Amino acid sequence: MRSHSLQKKWLLRRLNCTTLSRMAAKTPLSIETPEAPPQSPVVPRKSSLPIVALIAGLALLLGGIGAWFAFGRGDSSDATAAGSPSSPELSTIHLDGFTVNLADREDNHFLRVTMDLALEHLPPGAEKDKPASGLPMARIRDAILAVLTECSADALLTPDGKTELKKHLIEALNRSVPELGVRDIYFTEFLVQR
Repeated sequence: MRSHSLQKKWLLRRLNCTTLSRMAAKTPLSIETPEAPPQSPVVPRKSSLPIVALIAGLALLLGGIGAWFAFGRGDSSDATAAGSPSSPELSTIHLDGFTVNLADREDNHFLRVTMDLALEHLPPGAEKDKPASGLPMARIRDAILAVLTECSADALLTPDGKTELKKHLIEALNRSVPELGVRDIYFTEFLVQR
């Protein structure tokens, strides 16, 4: 035991700790750890994943309901609109493209346009599968060309000019080919070359 205390003294001197040597002589060499304060029982933390999933689900549901109201309430309103006499179902026919010189005197300007016609009804002899068959295509194209060649490039480059062109085309088609009952025109290609 004596050799153990000598080793302690020698080590403490070596470390130049004279005050500690006195304490070391009085107390045995042991490392004491302070006692930890008593802890409360650990409660497992609940996950917030179900709450986040519930909020996301409600947001999707409300968005779907809002879209349903905003965009016509699905097929039920379409069925009532089709059944009413004021809005008959329109048939659409596609026409080949037109390339014409415009009525600009100072320069050569061209218009390339492709369109679809919305018809109130198909004329007798036209087939549902091929609506362009049985149509008087020569009269239709002639009425359209007569209107297109009177336009100027500057007028066609504005949105109002395109709206006016549609109005003039519908009037000319209903005058030349009244049996079609043209209600609207959809431009599928519209290019003005200046």
